[in-house]
Amino acid sequence: MSVGARTGTRGRWARFAEDDWPDEEAADPGVSGVGPVVFTLGFEDGDAVVDLSQWPCPRLRRPLGEALRRVGGQGKPVQAWQTVQGLLPPLRRFLDFVAAAEGAGGEHFELADLEPEHLDAFEQMLVNVYGRDSGRPHAQVMRVVRVLRAVHDGDPDAFEPEFAARLGFTTRHSGPAWTPLNSYPGPVFEAIKAAALADVREIQARILEGEALAGRGEDPGVGGWGRLENVLWHVVHRGPLTAEDSHRRWEVGHRLGGVWRLNSRLYLNAHDLLPFLTLLICVTGLEPSSAQRLRADCLVNPARGFVTIKYTKRRARSEPHKTMRVADGGAAHHPGGLIRLVLRLTQRGRDRIGGDLLWIDHGHQGTRETFAGRRRISINGLHARWLQRHGLDQLTDHDGGPLVLDLRRLRKSFKSQQYLKAAGVLADFAQGHSPQVAARHYADIGAHDELHDRAVENGLAEALQVALPPPVVLDEDGSRLGGDDLEDLPPAQVQAALSGEQDVFLASCRDFHHTPFAAVGKPCPVPMWGCVECPNAVFTTRHLPQVLAFLDFVERQREEMPPAEWQLRYGTAWDRLVHGVRAKFSDVQVRTAQAITEADGSRLLLPPELWETML
Repeated sequence: MSVGARTGTRGRWARFAEDDWPDEEAADPGVSGVGPVVFTLGFEDGDAVVDLSQWPCPRLRRPLGEALRRVGGQGKPVQAWQTVQGLLPPLRRFLDFVAAAEGAGGEHFELADLEPEHLDAFEQMLVNVYGRDSGRPHAQVMRVVRVLRAVHDGDPDAFEPEFAARLGFTTRHSGPAWTPLNSYPGPVFEAIKAAALADVREIQARILEGEALAGRGEDPGVGGWGRLENVLWHVVHRGPLTAEDSHRRWEVGHRLGGVWRLNSRLYLNAHDLLPFLTLLICVTGLEPSSAQRLRADCLVNPARGFVTIKYTKRRARSEPHKTMRVADGGAAHHPGGLIRLVLRLTQRGRDRIGGDLLWIDHGHQGTRETFAGRRRISINGLHARWLQRHGLDQLTDHDGGPLVLDLRRLRKSFKSQQYLKAAGVLADFAQGHSPQVAARHYADIGAHDELHDRAVENGLAEALQVALPPPVVLDEDGSRLGGDDLEDLPPAQVQAALSGEQDVFLASCRDFHHTPFAAVGKPCPVPMWGCVECPNAVFTTRHLPQVLAFLDFVERQREEMPPAEWQLRYGTAWDRLVHGVRAKFSDVQVRTAQAITEADGSRLLLPPELWETML
């Protein structure tokens, strides 16, 4: 685009590049810097500058920057700087790709020029770089599409219809299957929680003892620096000791343990944060980032042994402010009691610096709000030593590997316990999440595979019971065994069953040529134990020896076959014979049939090939 200008009656048209004109948005008081390509986003933990001025394709970078400015910042859909920061490298890579593909035309390439092939080719380039089995192509294209969708939401006419339709899905290559983070084994989770609780009690005892000692002390300038209680009195009334105190006073630096240990008698230190955070996540299920950003006024509405925790979940986008109703009490294993204990132990530091966050510690950098701004305390190096100190390094994970402490997995373990208590009922479990998120992230994890497999088996068993009528079992006089509400057989079928004229291996058949497993007039094609699942089968005391012999054969097969194969082949037949047939005969009838079975196998009507397997 160019703009022309003339002066007087003589002269010529002058052309100016679009980027030479002042950006109209530079006057926006909410923007720091030039237009939407250099701007400041305000987050709860501080401001961050986004600079797109060196990116290629100027007519693309400006609307992309405007979209980032519109969605990022406190009170906007993207409220975490780390999330915005994660969007920038893929966006820059996409613009570099478009610029390389368009060559000299990249300087004038606009949103309307984007075609589905640009995204598809960009994705294919990433697949070629990282490999088809990598998840990075999907992740990077997903971030690019997310920003382009924000552009489309702000200006639905910005793209051609074909490209707007392409934004309806993310990638063509799905990459590797996503596996949610697993929980810890139940005993491991309980051991971690118990170790954290023990440490919390020791820290509490240490600081309360320090306060008691300080209450018995006096100004060390009068009473001397050689007494521990005088030094603690100084820390209470004049602030924590410094390195200069250690250099000037031999007692502080050597005999009494040093500045760091003395200050830790009255303030939490960095080492104390790990057990406190661990225990808090174990008893509340808070996300680690939400637990770290709790404020001193996070407890509200205490009543009847419960209290509400106010916290921020920045990943929730438009609704980051959440609440949680938890147990309150006078012990550290109650969530409300634990937070009150932290408030009590950090109040001295809060009074000193005037902060309003829950976590206050004192260390080499002085008294500070531990997680103020975007600060992340480096506690990863403490994990292994903490596990070793409590003997937790001897425990193993699901895969038999060594235990590694991950605060996110503690949250998963808490959620897993809730899921198991809810017996897998998603409606009772999905509190604080949509049903889709609860199912995908917290229910569908490796620790619940056994529960889910058992639920599927039970469901199939119930479906089978509905689909298959109960076996027909007749007493010696032809009466129906198993309940008064069952329909009696016609007299002719009763007589045929008792006489043996319709016997087929394990039972009598009502009509061998009218089977549900073949066309009318065709003989029954199922194996001999298929009779057990057939509604035509009738069992009498005369068949009971065959049934018991077959059950003995099936039990032997159980010992020789893999469980899954045995269940597939014999599971249904075994269950119906044991619970649907044998259980309906009296103990006397079963003992008699068992004696007959053990006396002479030649009487049994089992086929020769089965006897060859049994003998």
